[in-house]
Amino acid sequence: MNWLLLHVMLALIWAALSGELTPVNVAAGFVVGFLVLLLARDALGCQRYVSRVPRVLRFALYFLAMLVQANLRVTLEVLTPNFKARPAIVAVPLDIRDEVAIATLANLITLTPGTLSLDVSSDRRVLYVHAMFVTDVEAFRLEIKDGLEQRVQDVFT
Repeated sequence: MNWLLLHVMLALIWAALSGELTPVNVAAGFVVGFLVLLLARDALGCQRYVSRVPRVLRFALYFLAMLVQANLRVTLEVLTPNFKARPAIVAVPLDIRDEVAIATLANLITLTPGTLSLDVSSDRRVLYVHAMFVTDVEAFRLEIKDGLEQRVQDVFT
C-alpha cells in the first residue's frame, strides 16, 4: 500500500470534515493523519513510513534554512561593490550509492544559489561541484558530506 497516498487522503478527509479546504486545515490534517498512522503502525504495517516522515521533515527544514542562507549570500555578493566570490570546482567523494539518492543530492546542490553540480564520475563515487564561495576546499567538502549528503542518505534509508 502507498502510505503517502493514504496520508494525503487522511489530510484531505480531515479538511473536508472541518468544512474548509485551506492550507492550515490541510496541514492540520497531515498532523492528525500522521498521528493516526503512528497509533496504527503495527496493525497497518507502516512502521517504515512513520519513521521516515520525521526525517523528511527535518531534511526539508534543513534544506530550507540552507536555501535562505545561500540566497542571502548571493544577494549580498551581487549588491555590494567588492568582489568576494572565490569560485572553485570541488570533487566531493560520495558515500551514497543509490542512483536516485545521488540524483537528488546533485539536484539539491544545483537548486542552492551559488552552487552547481557539474558531473558524477562513471563509478558514482565522486560528485563534481562548482561553488561560488570556496575559501577552504576541505571545509566545503565537509559541508556537503556532513550536511546535505548525510541528510539525503537518512531520507533514503
